[in-house]
Amino acid sequence: MNLTSLRIITTDIERLVQFFETVTGLTAQWYTEEFAEILTNKGTLALGSTRTMSLFGEGLVQPGTNKNVIIEFRVDNVDEVYKRIKNSVSDIVQQPTTMPWGNRSLLFRDPDGNLINFFTPVTPEAIKKFS
Repeated sequence: MNLTSLRIITTDIERLVQFFETVTGLTAQWYTEEFAEILTNKGTLALGSTRTMSLFGEGLVQPGTNKNVIIEFRVDNVDEVYKRIKNSVSDIVQQPTTMPWGNRSLLFRDPDGNLINFFTPVTPEAIKKFS
């Protein structure tokens, strides 16, 4: 089994896609006005409007209420990424900090309040884990 993608449902898809394009430096692939994906080497961040959920049923999601999931991206140099995005992100939760498990981590929120972690493995153990 392979985890393929993570999908965020939002009330303002254009704003959220633009935010993720800015912070990741990647360009989204739009499939419809209501659905786009940001493709990485290991997986996909899918972004859909609340209107896409009508295909599954009503009342299944509540955009902007995530309080228990962190979306994580491994980056080459978290300190350089922080310098690049710090003026584009209004809610930095934690500036780059080396965590006890060996990753240097930058934690911030997207415009919908979802926690995003950009991290770089920095200890030999963490580097080995991700190589």
